[in-house]
Amino acid sequence: MAEQAPRRLTLTVTPAMAGEKIDTLLRRELHLSGTVIRRIKWLEDGILLDGVRAITGQRVEAGQALSVRVADPDHKGIMVPAPGPLDIVYEDGDLLVLNKAPGVTVHPGPGHYADTLCNFIAYYYREQGITADVHPVQRLDRGTSGLMVVAKHPHAQERLKRQLHTPDFRRVYLAVCDGVPEPPEGVIDAPLGRAPDSLIARRVDPAGQAAVTRYRVLRAGRGRALVELELDTGRTHQIRVHMAHIGHPLTGDFLYGTEAHSLISRPALHSARLSLLHPVTGEPMAWEQPLPEDMKRLI
Repeated sequence: MAEQAPRRLTLTVTPAMAGEKIDTLLRRELHLSGTVIRRIKWLEDGILLDGVRAITGQRVEAGQALSVRVADPDHKGIMVPAPGPLDIVYEDGDLLVLNKAPGVTVHPGPGHYADTLCNFIAYYYREQGITADVHPVQRLDRGTSGLMVVAKHPHAQERLKRQLHTPDFRRVYLAVCDGVPEPPEGVIDAPLGRAPDSLIARRVDPAGQAAVTRYRVLRAGRGRALVELELDTGRTHQIRVHMAHIGHPLTGDFLYGTEAHSLISRPALHSARLSLLHPVTGEPMAWEQPLPEDMKRLI
């Protein structure tokens, strides 16, 4: 497939903008950070004014067209493209929203260099001719299913990461836990730190990082509860540690509860709803994914 044109942002200079420096317009009107500007200004097609390469200190005139490349440079990243399943919920020139399958690791690491979601995305980009590196905005544990967003260029990644843990970027999870929490609705405010003698485990630690989880029991059955959760912070394993901390570990959680392969092959956690402001247009956007079958069966 032919390569798609690199993603660009454009701005028509209004009379009110006449005489301004390009650098000012890139920051104020297109909301580019200094980091992104420093990266693109050296590219041959990084900043164009009426189709001609321009420098950041140049002043503009009314009616001129300012165009800036936000796509990654042609050398691409170091991610190894590898074929694998992708469930794409939404896609445009700036971001991907995926419904992640359980059991898939998001980022490459020891033992997983070419079988992760990032590898699958890099392969998809190559096959579709998309000029982009893989820029995850958030991460989900390997066993967690559901919605996550990946930016297609550094500008979108920066803008979305600034929204994280603000009302503009909302993530709602569904989990099935052992037992039924009392009270049925509450806030778990317990700082988290690394567990000693473990590379991956976390624990409640008064000297750790602040962590706040809001929960609400939706229904109960078979000695378990379906719980809706929202995070005020985004610590590693936060939901899993917090639910175990109040005596209700997630069903199937081998690390913080009891492994239960006869019931479910993973911790019962699903990213069900995601909403954000589009990193370029500012438009509110929202998606939802229903509870997977393996979690439905538990209650």
